[in-house]
Amino acid sequence: MLYKIMVKYCVQTNNLSHTFSSGEMVLKDINLYVPEGSIYGFLGANGAGKTTTLKLILGLLKLQQGTVHIFGKLMAQHRLQILQKIGSLIESPSLYAHLTAIENLQVMQKVFQCKKSRITEALQLVGLSDTGNKKVQHFSLGMKQRLSIALSLLHQPSLLILDEPTNGLDPTGIIEMRELLRKLNQMQGITIIISSHLLSEIEKLVTHIGVINKGNLLFQGTLQQLEQCQQQGSYTVIATNNEVAALRLIRNMDMAATTQKGKIILPVISNEQLAAINTQLVSNGLSVYEITTVKNNLETIFINMINS
Repeated sequence: MLYKIMVKYCVQTNNLSHTFSSGEMVLKDINLYVPEGSIYGFLGANGAGKTTTLKLILGLLKLQQGTVHIFGKLMAQHRLQILQKIGSLIESPSLYAHLTAIENLQVMQKVFQCKKSRITEALQLVGLSDTGNKKVQHFSLGMKQRLSIALSLLHQPSLLILDEPTNGLDPTGIIEMRELLRKLNQMQGITIIISSHLLSEIEKLVTHIGVINKGNLLFQGTLQQLEQCQQQGSYTVIATNNEVAALRLIRNMDMAATTQKGKIILPVISNEQLAAINTQLVSNGLSVYEITTVKNNLETIFINMINS
């Protein structure tokens, strides 16, 4: 007997649409499915509708059309109960520049009414436990981003929603942010939704991906499903000292080969097939200069999606 595995969704939107007062429709029937325990990368260029979607999920914009379910409950009916379990960072960090990291957390600790011990725990999680009396106005951008995440973690949320958290960070800051989010997901079990236009960074972090463009959701699925998309349009390049002879030999091996700019182009094939081709070419006196498999990366897939 086969049993269907039921996926439990932390966030689910149904036909989410939104129109600005100017009459511009910025979201069109967005159906997000964010599995519990996942890191969901929400990808799109600036103005694609990412921030608007996240604001609607959090109730920061009035819902015009569609529904939002979080933790299996309708947001419109259980807003306060749901928000108590969510941490978020939307657009710029909201911090008191004249206060220290601890003092900023002390303010929010009173708002959340959580234990004072959470201040130390949150600062340790984001790597800011040694900032002492240093005022936030003297923090680097990366430190401010990490402090903002510490604020969002203070009440031990089950869901973390981050809008472009790596904006303005240098490469080191981006790596630190990526490792922090991975740790929160794996060690704390927090479901994370992260929006970004930094495609290469998202690919290194997330388990699931949604691609939005001009208010339309173009793709949604796992990284494995994305990798299947990557195979489409991928190919193998072989360069030798005799293109004509190489092409004849490869075609004699029942391989669908063509030529382009003096090189042999093949569909993606197995390592065993590549080895056999190389052996055949060399044994026939040809010099093999290059064997390369060219795969679509996430950026190429994204560009193809939004231009199709």
